[in-house]
Amino acid sequence: MPTYVRTEKCDGCKGQDKTACMYICPHDLMKLDKDGSETGHAMKAFNQEPEQCWECYSCVKICPQGAIEARHYADIVPLGGQVQPLRGSDSIMWTIKFRNGTMKRFKFPIRTTPEGSIDPYGNKPAAKLADIAKPGFFTGTEDGGVMKGYRAGDASELIRK
Repeated sequence: MPTYVRTEKCDGCKGQDKTACMYICPHDLMKLDKDGSETGHAMKAFNQEPEQCWECYSCVKICPQGAIEARHYADIVPLGGQVQPLRGSDSIMWTIKFRNGTMKRFKFPIRTTPEGSIDPYGNKPAAKLADIAKPGFFTGTEDGGVMKGYRAGDASELIRK
């Protein structure tokens, strides 16, 4: 279900140009109402198109004030229940409140390396764009041999009806 902002908790990320939820939303749905003309709440974030929400929880997890919540499906969180994540520097604490008042908390680690420190290419050689059209570019080895574990397809292995 789509996310929504609790305006009494939102501080607009202290008046910066871009709030944390705007930064993280993969669909660019979160917006800061700077003067209050769109929502009636100045310097508060809001989901400008709730029906387009991907339900990824990115904004919910990143909000430093815990101001963003999601309306959950009844089969996951029955009427009166609530699920709220709280993001720390090394973990996310999920708090689940059942409609009878019982609460459960789960803590999960979120990062084992400093942000921005991962080498996405992992010591692989740089691509040679001049070779991209040559046969075997994706399946061959540096010396032109066949990649280990690779074999040509066999027509007898095809599934036929």
